[in-house]
Amino acid sequence: MAALRTLRARALVVPRLARGHAVAVEARTAPPADGAVRNDWSRAEVQRIFDGPLMETIFRAASVHRLHHDPSRIQLCTLMNIKTGGCTEDCKYCSQSSSYKTQTKASRLVDIEPVLEAARQAKANGSTRFCMGAAWRDLAGRKSGFEKILTMVREVRGMDMEVCTTLGMLSPDQARRLKEAGLSAYNHNLDTSREFYPKVITTRSYDERLDTIAAVRDAGISVCSGGILGLGEKDEDRVGLIWQVGNMGEHPESFPVNTLVPIEGTPLENNDPVQVHTVLRTIATARIVLPKTIIRLAAGRHTFSETEQAMAFMAGANAIFTGETMLTTPCTGWDVDKAMLDRWGLRGMRSFEDAESVEVLDKAATTEAEASVAP
Repeated sequence: MAALRTLRARALVVPRLARGHAVAVEARTAPPADGAVRNDWSRAEVQRIFDGPLMETIFRAASVHRLHHDPSRIQLCTLMNIKTGGCTEDCKYCSQSSSYKTQTKASRLVDIEPVLEAARQAKANGSTRFCMGAAWRDLAGRKSGFEKILTMVREVRGMDMEVCTTLGMLSPDQARRLKEAGLSAYNHNLDTSREFYPKVITTRSYDERLDTIAAVRDAGISVCSGGILGLGEKDEDRVGLIWQVGNMGEHPESFPVNTLVPIEGTPLENNDPVQVHTVLRTIATARIVLPKTIIRLAAGRHTFSETEQAMAFMAGANAIFTGETMLTTPCTGWDVDKAMLDRWGLRGMRSFEDAESVEVLDKAATTEAEASVAP
């Protein structure tokens, strides 16, 4: 026992510092809290999130989601192809490219009234954002077509709907005119990481895509930019895409997560389907890195079961495309989607309501705080 008391006494001895000697203490900076909006992510940080245990990552993403969004709200968007096929780009996933022999045939720009009728139908079915896509590399030499699209934008915005277009590359002046017409958002996906991108597209550079995004943002239009899973990329490329948008000066307003729908005649027609756990990892990682961004479960959603889609909503997805078709691929119909959302206790987001979720949470927090101090 005496020996034991001696050992304990020695263990409690704290060496005294010599007088007059300053001791340097290394300052430790706490890591940023989850949910903070950052533009200084390292690629290694994003990779660690992506590689984490899936259920833990989803829980973490769901927690971040609730800091900035109402988890019961899902944005319903409808997409219409207003100019099909004949595109001079060589995107290997796209049936609208003139480089490949597919069943998609080139057509002229749709007239204004059919577009407005489609928008009315979308609104009547609960969609709050109407998106219009044209298979063009850019708008060069398309003056009359551009004027027609500007009219479409003005008319759809007049229906109190959010309006999004994807028309290829834009100049700053074209972006300005779209803004003046009332455009809410512009879609221009980066598709994948900078490193893998040349294996998918050679007719438009990664930097050209970034230039269009910059022109859109400078014009005051919200940026919609995401990617496609299943192009043959690896996990590090999915991480590279999220890292790229996570370090933009301002995060995109929305981040579409598309899964490849292989189309006969395209170079990627035989690609293997993307596993659902890969989609969930991508969504959860994007939610943590882009806490305020709307994450849209986009092309390929029709291939996932209802339960798999619910997991995507849990992981942070809060927007879907709904309606009859996407651009050239299938889409789940309005009635099916509304029934699914109802079963899961979810509801549509109202138009121009991106900030409402934060206001809802702030009001709830205020009410709870007032109740806790009430006598």
